[in-house]
Amino acid sequence: MRLSSVLSGILPPVKKRILLLAGGQSGEHEVSLRSARSVLAALPRDQFDVTPVVISKQGRWLPPSDTQRALDTGEAQGGGDLVLHRAASAEGYDAVFPLLHGPMGEDGTIQGLLTLAGIPFVGSGVLGSAVSMDKVMTKQVLASAGVPQVAWRLALRREWQQRPGEVLTRAAELGFPLFVKPANLGSSVGISKVRRAEELQSALDLAFRLDRRVILEAMTPHKPREVEIGILGNDAPIASPVGELRFDAEFYDYETKYTEGRADMHIPAPLPREIAESVKTLALTAFRALDCAGLARIDFFYVEETGDLFLNEVNTMPGFTTTSMYPKLFEAAGLSYSELVTRLVGLALEER
Repeated sequence: MRLSSVLSGILPPVKKRILLLAGGQSGEHEVSLRSARSVLAALPRDQFDVTPVVISKQGRWLPPSDTQRALDTGEAQGGGDLVLHRAASAEGYDAVFPLLHGPMGEDGTIQGLLTLAGIPFVGSGVLGSAVSMDKVMTKQVLASAGVPQVAWRLALRREWQQRPGEVLTRAAELGFPLFVKPANLGSSVGISKVRRAEELQSALDLAFRLDRRVILEAMTPHKPREVEIGILGNDAPIASPVGELRFDAEFYDYETKYTEGRADMHIPAPLPREIAESVKTLALTAFRALDCAGLARIDFFYVEETGDLFLNEVNTMPGFTTTSMYPKLFEAAGLSYSELVTRLVGLALEER
């Protein structure tokens, strides 16, 4: 018998070293810290040696004491080093879990840094992250893949400053009410529901303060139901059951998303079987068309009166607390939270 075979039964398995990044510079900083606390508690300690690092809103990687304080209090304070100065911190880790939501984290920036460093990471690569984060690019790619979406128009900040009439005319073509959305923000930050022409200017001013590109998006003729589905995998992705969000607010804004009791999840969603199957088919088509990997939560509008489905958005690093929709969707499929995060690390190692 080989000595290695004997030792394998005596020595404990070597733990994978995981660097967990949280916080970040986007408006979803606090959400990321909450997600990180949940993932930290769930990754099995007999399989992983996890080191958390919080990135402040100023883009600095915090040392261990400040990182722990940020995770405990939900607020990052203190000094730290700039990202490029601390990129070498990821060396020696088997994989990175970039649990960062929104710009400067979910948009291909940190993914590019880790790709250059040759370090495996959870989630989509540079292309899938960047294209899915930018609402304009997402819509263009999905249109080419035949995925249905509501009517929309693009407006640029320079146009709004120099030729505002053209932007207002473009919006009027969609009719009212309509939505005004920054192209590159998540969690409904900067989104306005515009009911009449008189409200357009303030909505556009808000959106253009946050982004140089803005999406004007038509509303469906009837109030839609908001349904969501999780995708898990790399080249052979699988879909979760379909879930539905119900709430009393005008739309699923930031406050409704992150205030307990403002929205109810229904998993599985009470949908006709053929509609649920269409959601799964369209979600998998979108996941592949956008070159996503690891995970994504894909959101749809379902207009019950007409039977129409419209893809709303793709989230390549969705909220990840134990009560967030994405983990709950896979829990309904029989995958516990701990099993889910373990599988995601496995997919990162497999993909890279």
